[in-house]
Amino acid sequence: MEALFTSTAVVALAEIGDKTQLLAILLATRFKAAWSIVAGIFVATIANHFLAALLGSQAAALLDGQWFRYLIAASFIAMALWTLIPDKIDDLDDKPARFGAFVTTVIAFFLVEMGDKTQIATIALGARFENLVLVTMGTTLGMMIANVPAVFFGHELIKRVPMNVVRMIAALLFLVIGLWLLAQTAGVV
Repeated sequence: MEALFTSTAVVALAEIGDKTQLLAILLATRFKAAWSIVAGIFVATIANHFLAALLGSQAAALLDGQWFRYLIAASFIAMALWTLIPDKIDDLDDKPARFGAFVTTVIAFFLVEMGDKTQIATIALGARFENLVLVTMGTTLGMMIANVPAVFFGHELIKRVPMNVVRMIAALLFLVIGLWLLAQTAGVV
């Protein structure tokens, strides 16, 4: 259950103010089809995070060794630093969608999530816990916790949530996990 809870918390916090959350708000204002957008986020996240968790768990199985555990710890610490950098949605084009809200959301979310903080975190979580199902469930749940309110409350949410504080909390969570893994690998705890 630790894999599920940790994955949920890490992704839910890391996703606040992330590019995909901004995309959810943009899609909600463009389409006015909240449930189609939520369904699209869900499908895209399961596909993307399943592949990321699979990559992480397979890498852990193949590369099992102390140096690999140090690498995983370092990746969490790097994620802490990366989380402090605010995302922008400037690089997403504002062309009218060719498809409906659901298909547009699935494609956009899947592509925007590639190489994103939460995808990299999912790879690291997959490597850490080596539990494909629980990590995928947890990261998907975390993504939904962060993005469903963004779809329904969008612009109001951005006005009221202090993004800098949330980013700092998420960075602190990544740092604590990274330092804990580092201490475990070094045999300190």
